[in-house]
Amino acid sequence: MKNESQLKSSKRGVLLRLAIFMALMISAFIIPSSALADFGYTEDSTNYTIDTGANLVFKVKRSNGDISSLIYNGTDYNGYTNKNSHVETGLGQSDVTISQPSSSVIMVKVVYGTLEQYYVARKGENNIYMFRYIADDSVTVTRYIVRLKPSLFPVLNTSNSWYSSYSTLEAKDIFTDTSTGYTYSKHYSDTRVMDYNYTGISNGNVGAYIVRSNHEKASGGPFYRSLIRDNTDVAVNLYEILYYGMAQTDVKRYGLQGPYVLAFTDGGEPSSKLYTGNLKTDWIDSLGIHGWVGSSGRGRVAGVGIKNMKSDYEYVVGFSNDEAQYWTKASDSNGYFSCTNMLPGTYTMTIYKNELAVYTTDVTVTAGGTKILNSITITDDPSDNDVTWRIGDWDGTPLEFKNGSLMTKMHPADSRVESWKGNYIVGTSDASSFPCYIFKDVNNGLIVYFRLNSEQAAKDHTLRIGITGSYIGGRIQPSVNSWTSKLPSASNQPGTRLMTIGTYRGNNYAYSFTVPASAFNTNTRDWNQLKLNVISGSNGSDYLSPAVSIDCIELE
Repeated sequence: MKNESQLKSSKRGVLLRLAIFMALMISAFIIPSSALADFGYTEDSTNYTIDTGANLVFKVKRSNGDISSLIYNGTDYNGYTNKNSHVETGLGQSDVTISQPSSSVIMVKVVYGTLEQYYVARKGENNIYMFRYIADDSVTVTRYIVRLKPSLFPVLNTSNSWYSSYSTLEAKDIFTDTSTGYTYSKHYSDTRVMDYNYTGISNGNVGAYIVRSNHEKASGGPFYRSLIRDNTDVAVNLYEILYYGMAQTDVKRYGLQGPYVLAFTDGGEPSSKLYTGNLKTDWIDSLGIHGWVGSSGRGRVAGVGIKNMKSDYEYVVGFSNDEAQYWTKASDSNGYFSCTNMLPGTYTMTIYKNELAVYTTDVTVTAGGTKILNSITITDDPSDNDVTWRIGDWDGTPLEFKNGSLMTKMHPADSRVESWKGNYIVGTSDASSFPCYIFKDVNNGLIVYFRLNSEQAAKDHTLRIGITGSYIGGRIQPSVNSWTSKLPSASNQPGTRLMTIGTYRGNNYAYSFTVPASAFNTNTRDWNQLKLNVISGSNGSDYLSPAVSIDCIELE
């Protein structure tokens, strides 16, 4: 027989096993905390509150359509200094309504004049899908701004992140750390539209991101650079830019843009399933969003290939008209390209060597159809010209020149920038020693030294100067020895700042000058001097003086 001690031990064992069994049974029925929330919405006199049924609960103000709260895992990340997330700097009194089109979708519609803004939540997702319909220019808005509490995120070590203690360098949007001479601005994203899928910020445990839309109703094309994020100790802003007036060369387009997605994560990157081109959109077809065109109402263009491509250059195929814009990369090996999900219409198709247009034609897209293009031969690449000498190459960028790779992420006055002076000796110098920009007040009168043999010196030559953009009418009037060209006309360029806001891209333009044989030295041992002077009918000072951005200089 068991003694009393053994009986107590046996009883404790049974109770322990029973406790473990009950714990296992209970745990089998416990619902994870992230799934406890109920998908749905409530309303009061001030806000609509939408629970996504995941970890995100957000509020939309009934008066003006602002997002007034973004609660993720119990913490509100929205806003700073009484500012919310909203269209531009906020709409006025609007008609704001909410609906539940299906058991898995909640939609808020904001109507402000001829503008419509939509917020859409899907059950079980930590995402807000946004759409914007603009009928005309009676409502002049250009962007959506997600404003986040800066105390919850770090100030990042990037060119568009800085501290409020830094000094103002230019306008009210470019700053400098006087201890280092480094410069910072919301403009310095260092990113073309075609090169990013999302922008955002993470503190390691929570990430907030805007996954950009396809930009079909935006402006600027694939190479456009604009503000996409800025991050300081007093403000964190994420942007979806639809039309921005700075350095703009494109038309303003109207209609529906979206979806762009505000996505919250547990610190990591947003899902690639949200990227434009990857996102499945058939669920949007039945929501009744103004201007929405599903995949069945769209078409495609495909090219068999491109001939006369140059190695080491990327080729991009762009499509644009006044209604929409698209782009796609061509295959490095044979130039095959395919552009999908396009609205019906006739487009100007442009093939770019890097960022220089080297071929254009018109193509027509039909709903549900595919336009097949036979192999295309590029015939308009100026790099194919026979030349006496050439500085740089024709690619629509100044990146190969001195400071060229820095100018998308800092101001020309930054301490990391090399001297803007620097003459050039043909046959000795390389492009990296020649400044990418010429400012009238900073480094005007740069000289290119070159020699010609007797046969070359006896002929007229064509001097070609390619620019990627200019500021306040800046253009180059060249002189060779004692000869000076006639006054060139200003090219068509944006009317805003250019070289100081992180972009070199205006409208690519090439000036041609006939230099007579009489201008050249007859003694082949003597150096000829090509002097490059920026002229303009407008005035400015220092880095805001008339200026040009160099693409290529050659003597044919």
